[in-house]
Amino acid sequence: MRRRRRIAGNEYVAPWERAFETVLTPFEEFIHRQTTSGILLMLFAVVALIIANSQLNEGYHHFLQSKFVIGMEGFQLSKTVHHWINDGLMALFFLVVGLELKRELLVGELANVKQASLPIIAAAGGMLMPALIYVSINPEGHTLNGWGIPMATDIAFALGALALLGKRVPQNLLMFLVALAIVDDLGAVIVIAVFYTETINLTALLTAGLMIFLLICLNLGGVRRILPYSLIGVVLWVAMLKSGVHATLAGVLLAFTIPMKPKYDPARFHSLVRDSADHIKSLFSQNENIIINDALRSRVRALGEGVYKVQAPAQVLEHNLHLPSAYLIIPIFALANAGVPINWSEISDVIAHPVAMGIGAGLILGKLIGIAGFTWLAVKLKVSDLPSGLNFNHIIGVAFMGGIGFTMSIFIAELGFAQYPADLLMAKTGILFASLISGLIGFSWLYFKSPKPV
Repeated sequence: MRRRRRIAGNEYVAPWERAFETVLTPFEEFIHRQTTSGILLMLFAVVALIIANSQLNEGYHHFLQSKFVIGMEGFQLSKTVHHWINDGLMALFFLVVGLELKRELLVGELANVKQASLPIIAAAGGMLMPALIYVSINPEGHTLNGWGIPMATDIAFALGALALLGKRVPQNLLMFLVALAIVDDLGAVIVIAVFYTETINLTALLTAGLMIFLLICLNLGGVRRILPYSLIGVVLWVAMLKSGVHATLAGVLLAFTIPMKPKYDPARFHSLVRDSADHIKSLFSQNENIIINDALRSRVRALGEGVYKVQAPAQVLEHNLHLPSAYLIIPIFALANAGVPINWSEISDVIAHPVAMGIGAGLILGKLIGIAGFTWLAVKLKVSDLPSGLNFNHIIGVAFMGGIGFTMSIFIAELGFAQYPADLLMAKTGILFASLISGLIGFSWLYFKSPKPV
């Protein structure tokens, strides 16, 4: 096999080096990773279901409930593996969510009020209607705790399903879904913080407040290194864990304090790159071997430092964390939480259970009515305009896709029914079936309603 080819003189280009010629916009990179994450999510959810409905089920649950301790004598955190995943790993997921929210609010699709108004209105409808439908079916008792479950949309799953349609759907539809899902995530974060909080520990909460104050001081003081934010962020997470407010929200709070302004502005960076290129050219002519040419190596390293400093710290961190979040944390969460034993002989009773029925109706019908209905009203009342290239068939398809509520819905179910395992099982079953049905209907609708690409 020919692994490399000669270009000129002693210069070679290996196949992997072509990656340097591939340039993706931040949006394209985001879509690519979320799509891959969605596919992995589907795969690991299926694996969890297979395990939960096999002879491995007992060992699976025994492992998730086994204790894992970190710390030292006098200060230890002892949690089950399941809790470490949901409270620890998911804090990093929420950090990525917070960074995405901050970017979108400052410079993305949600930065322009007129442009952002339609997905915001659609997301509001997509949260309100499912909650109302759930409450109408579960108006009282502890089952009412599940009202927040059908409000959430799984951005990775939804984008993964939408991406399977390829060029049948316009990119504006992807952008609309991303903006809608990010607003939806913000709503879910607020709901978790306000309505799914346990008994408050004031000392721990004050400690968390002090950590947030220190993080804001770092930001205002011009600190651009990630390490100080990370160290204080760990203390913030522990304080939130002890406070009664869900620990994962520490990720969002940390994200909002990390600077979005780079150290170098583009004009200064351009000047530095031009000067560095001249220096590198001069030094290269003296000795081509960078291993022994210390001056050349120092100049190249300085250029790399400049490349780092022209990027916003929040942007760099989001880029670095997307990979472990999309390809590791979310699949592990799915593996730990999607293991629902299904008794097919009693499936009609399960679906008829008020919790499962409320979640199913909320995700399938509530998201459709809320997203498509509120979008239609906003356009008819001339509050907003449909993005170019989109019609209401596209919006209806996305409304069904919005009913895929896997990750965040299961997360809220774990909070709402932590003390009621039977209802938690019903909730997870409802989420899985409703997400599957919504995804299939949304995919089919867009496939048949969108013209085949030429």
